[in-house]
Amino acid sequence: MAMITSWNPEKKHSDVERWICIYPAYINSKKTRAEGRKLPKSSCVENPTHQEIRDVLLTTGLHVGVENKLYPRERSKEILYRGRIRVQLKNDDGTPLKPEFGTRESVMKYIGESIPKLKTRQNRPADQQPQSTQAITKSKGKKGRR
Repeated sequence: MAMITSWNPEKKHSDVERWICIYPAYINSKKTRAEGRKLPKSSCVENPTHQEIRDVLLTTGLHVGVENKLYPRERSKEILYRGRIRVQLKNDDGTPLKPEFGTRESVMKYIGESIPKLKTRQNRPADQQPQSTQAITKSKGKKGRR
């Protein structure tokens, strides 16, 4: 991939800068809308990874790129949460590359439907599902005045 520069209206749709960005948080059913989820929970997947998103999109024939970026709203800096997917939706003349994927929402819905069908997701026993890493806060008990 070439070095990505700032956006310019003269760029063609085939330039990486014009491709849409998809972060795993956009389709993570464990996230709230405020934490970055873009779709309804019914269309989302539990803790998707950028590898799973890439694998699903490569089967569609769309042009896909992976970048080592962290979603700005992501609290955890773990390597598990890294990864941004770039997808080309349009030809240079502005027509959709694939008619079924005209918008970023249609691409994200397809990803949400397809990830549960991946073999890596189906073969996992329930106890080995990736756990959401949330900070557990202990409530302090009231202490009497001394």
